Amino acid sequence: MKIIIIGLGNFGRSLALNLTDNGHEVFGVDHKMEKVDLLKDHIANVVCMDANNEAAYKVLPIQQADLGIVAIGENEGSSIVTTAILKKYKHLRIVSRSLSKIHDTILEAMGINDVVHPEQDAAFRLTKQISFNYALDYFRVDNKYSIAEVFSPYSFNGKSVKSIKLTQKYSVSLITVIRDIKNPMLYKGKGNASTRKVIGLVTGDTILQKGDILTLFGSNKSIMNFVKEKNHD
Repeated sequence: MKIIIIGLGNFGRSLALNLTDNGHEVFGVDHKMEKVDLLKDHIANVVCMDANNEAAYKVLPIQQADLGIVAIGENEGSSIVTTAILKKYKHLRIVSRSLSKIHDTILEAMGINDVVHPEQDAAFRLTKQISFNYALDYFRVDNKYSIAEVFSPYSFNGKSVKSIKLTQKYSVSLITVIRDIKNPMLYKGKGNASTRKVIGLVTGDTILQKGDILTLFGSNKSIMNFVKEKNHD
């Protein structure tokens, strides 16, 4: 995918590097030369220009781009003007960073459906890391619900999914199980090797094993209560 990122502060720069690492062709834009210099050897192309100057966009491959990301973080007005310019390119999907609730309202009025709040998301993740404590990872569905990966409690070992009554007792749903699958063919002579794999859809008859990782869906409160109660097993 060909992606144009406008605004190369901490958020935009990290995004540009990660997208490049994932095989995308990234074009970075910023009006500060020092930010451009930081990326010139690391992404496909980088340009120093004023993103509020519509004529300057002639140097960018806008017509060939699939995605435009407005990652400007220090100037709300500049971000809005840049988004408005990108909106003129009808084929382009636009993701815009929002800096405030008013900014959200303006972007919504402009018809921008993909809005990101990196500072809020970072704060949310840190809050969940502290609150979930023993959760291995989690994905925010919305402000109330999450999907979390947690180690299966010792007390669940050898029991069927239907017998532990996750929904009735803890108000969480089990989506799937991640399990260490041993492969004696690997590393012969050095003991069994194992790889961690998703076992697929679980049923009530699925038996949980030692070391399983449960992928749970539920309210943030329900997941946190489950983690707090079962981490002592």
